[in-house]
Amino acid sequence: MPQRLYACTPSRLNTWLDCPRRYRMTYLDRPMPPKGPPWAHNSVGAAVHNALAGWWRLPPAERTPEAAGSLLVRGWLTDGFRDEAQSARWRERAREMTERYAAGLDPADEPAGVERTVAARTDRIAVSGRIDRLDARGSELVVVDYKTGRYVQTADDARGSLALAIYAVAASRVLRRPCHRVELHHLPSGEVAVWEHTDESLRRHIRRAEQIAAEASAADDAYRARVPAPRRGEARTRVAAAPGRDAAPPVDHAPFDEQFPARPGRLCSWCDFARHCPEGREAAPRKEPWAALPDEA
Repeated sequence: MPQRLYACTPSRLNTWLDCPRRYRMTYLDRPMPPKGPPWAHNSVGAAVHNALAGWWRLPPAERTPEAAGSLLVRGWLTDGFRDEAQSARWRERAREMTERYAAGLDPADEPAGVERTVAARTDRIAVSGRIDRLDARGSELVVVDYKTGRYVQTADDARGSLALAIYAVAASRVLRRPCHRVELHHLPSGEVAVWEHTDESLRRHIRRAEQIAAEASAADDAYRARVPAPRRGEARTRVAAAPGRDAAPPVDHAPFDEQFPARPGRLCSWCDFARHCPEGREAAPRKEPWAALPDEA
């Protein structure tokens, strides 16, 4: 009998690596335990990504830095900020960084893909993901990933990124063109971190993805053997019946800790499910929703 492929995204694989308990609450528990409040830095990132995607969809003659800034302002997201003043301040900072970045782009270029979904299969996994931008440079494709946080990425980050390697492999298979170069574009600083993969280094990343998937898939199977799938509409009804976010019952982790242990550490401060995880709350205090914004902690 053919082996069932594990369907995944790079985000799912990385969540398993970071914390199997968070993985379980994200991908398996239904209804999903209520998340904490949204993060302001995610709002900044999403608004910038959306503006740049919209910019590339404009006719070339309209691709000006000012147009990028206008798209950013029109699509601004206010979730997670402390107040309107902080949101307005960051809207202006995001507009400036988006315009500055767009000024360095050639409006006559036509990327091979913008927010392009790609997918690939091996004997063990069916992996898919969405690439911020896929450039066609000469005979090769280049994966471009936008970054808007305070951390400035390095070549080591590009080299070690499982997601970027998966995107490169999947893009090559979907578009039938070689893809070895991956880039991290840090908009706040203007820095670009670059790595040129070899065929062998890409194969190593895919083997690593298969190893992670094998662990997660085995845990998934153990979970499903214990917890029957909800009947159609059941999970939605249970969520709607809850009077409010704070009324959610405590999450019982004990039956699943063997397959889905918590991995307490400093990242627990940023976990959407920290309120449901005693070990995580003990390991690191919860951050304010705007704490990841530079100069706003």
